[in-house]
Parts: sequence; structure tokens; C-alpha cells
Amino acid sequence: MLCSATSEPQLKAIANEIETRLREDHSIRPVAIDGFPASQWIVLDYLQVVVHIFHRDKRSFYSLEDLWGDAPRFEWEAATAH
Repeated sequence: MLCSATSEPQLKAIANEIETRLREDHSIRPVAIDGFPASQWIVLDYLQVVVHIFHRDKRSFYSLEDLWGDAPRFEWEAATAH
């Protein structure tokens, strides 16, 4: 999974929310976490799924989508507030 943030605080917030939701809702913890907001790239490794959270500038620089061009693509839709 690849996603982008527009700032270092947003990068950290996305990583924390993914980690919290998977832990609290599904009792799933990452086997490894690498990177930090200042590096503008955080990786959460859940074995079956690896989550890459980039600052948008780093995402375009590394262009991982080109490496996995044949992988299925899913567009994310934010949940609506009730």
C-alpha cells in the first residue's frame, strides 16, 4: 500500500492511525517499522501487506508505483463521518 502526506506531522499521524486501528480493531501489530517523519518515508511491515507512507515529494522521487506497475491498484475513499 502506498499513500502520501503533505507534511511531517501528517505523515506521523497517518502511520499512527494505521497502527492504532489495526491493533485495536484487529489485534494486528507490524513486524517492523522503519523510517520516521523527518526522513519523509515511513514503512509499516505487516508481512502480507507493507504500507509505505511518503511525503508527496519523496513519493514522486522514488516512484514505487513504477516498480510494481503490474500490481492491482485501489483508490482510497475516506470514511464519511456520521
